Amino acid sequence: MEKKAIKSALSVLAMALLMFMPSLTAQGQEPVSSNYGGVQIGAITYSFRSIREVDAVLQACVDAGLSSVELMGTGIENYLGAPKLTVSRRKIRSGNLTDEEKASLENYQKEIHVWRYSDETMGKYVALRKKFNDAGVDIHIYKWIAGMSDEELDYSFKVAKTLGAIGITTEIGEETCTKVGAAAQRAGMVALFHNHFQYADEDFDVDKLLAMSPANRLNFDIGHYFGSTGKDPVAFIEKYHAQIASIHLKDKTAKDNEVKGNANMVWGKGETPIKEVLLLIQKNDWPIYCDIELEYKIPEGSDPVKEVAICREFCKQILQ
Repeated sequence: MEKKAIKSALSVLAMALLMFMPSLTAQGQEPVSSNYGGVQIGAITYSFRSIREVDAVLQACVDAGLSSVELMGTGIENYLGAPKLTVSRRKIRSGNLTDEEKASLENYQKEIHVWRYSDETMGKYVALRKKFNDAGVDIHIYKWIAGMSDEELDYSFKVAKTLGAIGITTEIGEETCTKVGAAAQRAGMVALFHNHFQYADEDFDVDKLLAMSPANRLNFDIGHYFGSTGKDPVAFIEKYHAQIASIHLKDKTAKDNEVKGNANMVWGKGETPIKEVLLLIQKNDWPIYCDIELEYKIPEGSDPVKEVAICREFCKQILQ
């Protein structure tokens, strides 16, 4: 065997061994549970957005006391050894590419396709799931899609299923509710649609979007809903609970707040009815994941891990 081939084989073996090693924090410790009174409290890993490396993100989840997460897929393929795109995505979107850049992009597209559809790559996703699970963290939702073609969406749901997720979340809209919903249905999973300020539009028709596929569900952000519309998220959840698979928790001021409307606040300082939402879900035993999304300014002397832990404890005190 040539030296180059030997080096490549050893590199693959080393990665496989690394992926299957449990987190140091998990060794010799009983996994924690962030299920309180029957309500699963997790977080979207966007809350740790200043932490880039995947192992460090997992450690942040463990240190914050979380037993489930909505995992952001940004950087996961690179972490698993995918071919790297050398042309900036902004340049690609502009369409103003040199011949050399066009050739580089074409070569990358061929390489990434081969990489994505190899058994070895799926094995790496199996190992990544095991790494999270061994640390006591379940991946219940995956926030990432490879692209909007049927082939790319089918691949994305295959990855999400391999990671143990119930489905993929993305922004709500006609195109996503049609295409991503159809792909979720093909995969026997769900498509979860997140909101920012869409509900503030009087013409926004959530019923129409949900009806585009039986696999469509809501990833309902109570803070964005409350802050942009001024309406009660409790009433919304009561009406749509059967079609809500998860919610994002954050505290905001009301739309018509005299000082500043729709502003992110330290939990307990805003006006979003987090307590009422959690108690409603608990009382009815609805299977809705409740995920912290840390968006307020981190106080001096603190960090994202400490603040997510504080938000988790906030939920715990309500539910127990």
